[in-house]
Amino acid sequence: MNRMSQESQHGKWTLSDSDDDDDIVPPTPPKDIKNPVVKPDPVFKSSTANTVLKPKPSPEPSRENKMKSEPLIKTETLSAPSMGSEARQATHLNQSNPVKYENSPSPAVKRKRETDEGGWNLSSSDDEAPSSAPQIKPKQSRPSPPKKKLEKSRPPSPHGASYYKEEPSDFFEANLSAMNDTYRFYLNKVSGIEKKFNTGALHIREILSPMFGTLKESVQFNYCFDIPWMVKQYPPEFRDKPVIIVHGEKRESKARLIQQAQPYSHIRFCQAKLDIAFGTHHTKMMLLWYEEGFRVIILTSNMIQADWYQKTQGLWMSPLYPQLPEGSPDTAGESPTHFKRDLLEYLNLYRAPELAEWIQRIKGYDLSETRVHLIGSTPGRFQGPQMEKWGHLKLRKLLREHTCPVQNAERWPVIGQFSSIGSMGLDKTKWLASEFQRTLMTLGKTTNSLPSPETPLLLVYPSVDNVRTSLEGYPAGGSLPYSIQTSQKQIWLHSYFHCWKAETSGRNNAMPHIKTYMRVSPDFSQLAWFLVTSANLSKAAWGALEKNNTQMMVRSYELGVLYLPTAFNMSTFPVEKNIFPASSSSTGFPVPFDLPPHRYSSKVLILEGGTKRRWDSKDRREQEGEDQPWIWNIPYTQWPDTHGNIWVPS
Repeated sequence: MNRMSQESQHGKWTLSDSDDDDDIVPPTPPKDIKNPVVKPDPVFKSSTANTVLKPKPSPEPSRENKMKSEPLIKTETLSAPSMGSEARQATHLNQSNPVKYENSPSPAVKRKRETDEGGWNLSSSDDEAPSSAPQIKPKQSRPSPPKKKLEKSRPPSPHGASYYKEEPSDFFEANLSAMNDTYRFYLNKVSGIEKKFNTGALHIREILSPMFGTLKESVQFNYCFDIPWMVKQYPPEFRDKPVIIVHGEKRESKARLIQQAQPYSHIRFCQAKLDIAFGTHHTKMMLLWYEEGFRVIILTSNMIQADWYQKTQGLWMSPLYPQLPEGSPDTAGESPTHFKRDLLEYLNLYRAPELAEWIQRIKGYDLSETRVHLIGSTPGRFQGPQMEKWGHLKLRKLLREHTCPVQNAERWPVIGQFSSIGSMGLDKTKWLASEFQRTLMTLGKTTNSLPSPETPLLLVYPSVDNVRTSLEGYPAGGSLPYSIQTSQKQIWLHSYFHCWKAETSGRNNAMPHIKTYMRVSPDFSQLAWFLVTSANLSKAAWGALEKNNTQMMVRSYELGVLYLPTAFNMSTFPVEKNIFPASSSSTGFPVPFDLPPHRYSSKVLILEGGTKRRWDSKDRREQEGEDQPWIWNIPYTQWPDTHGNIWVPS
């Protein structure tokens, strides 16, 4: 394989010359299937799985070069949760060995995750890591401390057995009176933040607890699974109730997943059909059947501990649906948003005998109280009326039919926020502006034209400094799998980027695995609509038009819910300025990050004589502080993270 040097905004790196996203061979998974696997979110798999990325030497000595070159310290092999792709597994193993900054403290570190088209096939915490994904290995000037045996009672951690702290019992007790059920949109609880910022938020233990119903059976749709950990999240009285796991694993990774479940006779599997290359099963949903009724949860978290610990996630929880009177027609119990019809159609497209009983069961329940619209993606090539049933064309159809034009609509910004980025093409006209932005800008039937150049498109994606200063430190970047191979092809995209800022929700330092899209007023006080979904910024997730716009091709399974003001008898949603502590009387919508978004800074160098110029690739951006998008497979060594570690891809 030929190799070439590339110099870009990120410096000079040695890359493989065969890194096209559409012809990628996935990394070879480890052969030992005894340990569960961890993976990042879906993106196309990179072809540079065995390529070592080396930074261009700096002309000036850096603190990194002063580090003592001690041999790497061996650490105990840790088992990792079984997740979607092999990439994530490697990440898990790499992250167990942090690279320490000289003389820094020695806390443990965390894990990584996803992408949609231009990176590794990761878990949905939107999350996975390739075999060449960044690893954190200890370089220390002192001898290795004695090994400690892992505590058998503690779930495996990519950061070491001592990373996850035991939370006090009241951390897991939701206060139902403090929860705002107007929108039924909730953030997750985050470990290590002020208690008030978790009031009204939910942990998985609470979602599965008896306070929401007496559970009889459940279905878990997801991208990554740690089955032993998942089972422990069910309360003891429900822990042996039947569970179906819907996944997209194949071959060795499927074998590892099944191996994980061997001790649990109540667990069955349903494999999602992925007939189009590079597609993933990225949907995250729970179907919960109680003695009292039925409930749907649509969320952004993988079924692994790291996704529920120090990341920002979101979920929609349905009302408790009652059973219909015996003999009711299948069309009974429909909502004004056609949620029941759309959910059944989505489930039917799995073509899975394992879900047949659930499909029949759902027909017997009354879903009429639902006030959100379902936006799903399912793999396939669709023509005619089928084109508008999936992906971004389904979103476009709903925005056209159920929203009203607003005055000066061209000035209402569109915001997209995500944790993984796929290949957008050589310029914005290839997909982003020609297709996706046109969908996001639709407001009523009069806006079915090309996007107005006056309408701002603001994309929220964490910067390097966001990741470095996060609760997890650099390992949080393992769940943000934007690769150097993809980013180098679309430097134009970075001009749209805005930092992750979430002080109002108390999650400023909890990196996002949530994905949200919205249309907001010029003063950022009103929403025309809001969407929370598993879908990242990628063609694989949202679909792309083919054959002169007569066919829509979608690669992956995705799922989200769309909030439209008309379903709530409103003209727009007011933006909630104080999300926490939650108030049951609030009518504001709890946007999970600060508005307006904060644009990446562009530093200017002042040269001799007072001349100014923008920084270029020769200026050490990371050290000097200009905001750059997080790229997960290049090193960050100038400054240590919150745990005293640096980030060095292997």
